[in-house]
Formats: sequence, C-alpha cells, structure tokens
Amino acid sequence: MKMIRCVIRPEKEQDVVKNLEKSGFTALTKVDVLGRGKQKGIQVGSARYDELAKTMYMIVVEDEEFPRCMDALKTGARTGNPGDGKIFVTEVDEAITIRTGEKVL
Repeated sequence: MKMIRCVIRPEKEQDVVKNLEKSGFTALTKVDVLGRGKQKGIQVGSARYDELAKTMYMIVVEDEEFPRCMDALKTGARTGNPGDGKIFVTEVDEAITIRTGEKVL
C-alpha cells in the first residue's frame, strides 16, 4: 500500500475531489495547511506573503490502484502555473482499524 500526500491550491479542492470520486476513491483526509515552495511566497504590491494557504489530502491506496489515483490528483490539481503543489508518496507498512483492532494489511 502507498500513502499519498498531495498539497494543492485551495481553489482546486472541488476539482480534485470530483476526479477522485470519478476514479473510485472516496476515502480521504483533508487538512488546511500553510506553506511555501521554491518561490518563497508571493509579492503583491508592497506586501510580501511568506506562507500561503494550501490544502493537503492524504490518501492510502493499494499498489495496483496507485497510478489511477495519481492521475486523478494531477488532473484535478493542475493549473499549469507555479504553485500548483506537490505530491509525496510513501510506503505503508501497517494499518490498524481503531474500532476493531484489526490489521488492514
């Protein structure tokens, strides 16, 4: 299994969720975050914003579902401009359902 953390522009939230649902991914965790990338924030007139509002999704998928999920995320989040976001992928060694104590893997 893989955990995908996807940091995107907040205005692309609905597009990402729609794409995920169309592709069969309904389970996700969403977190509102602040951050910056290589641009180190943005300059608007005389005001400098070092940290920008972003949205982070965390999704765990089976290895065979991974390419389909990545396509849904990239298509939904992309504007073609700097600041579209990043996707981070890690292996999941173990998952446990809290209510039952059952191992998912």
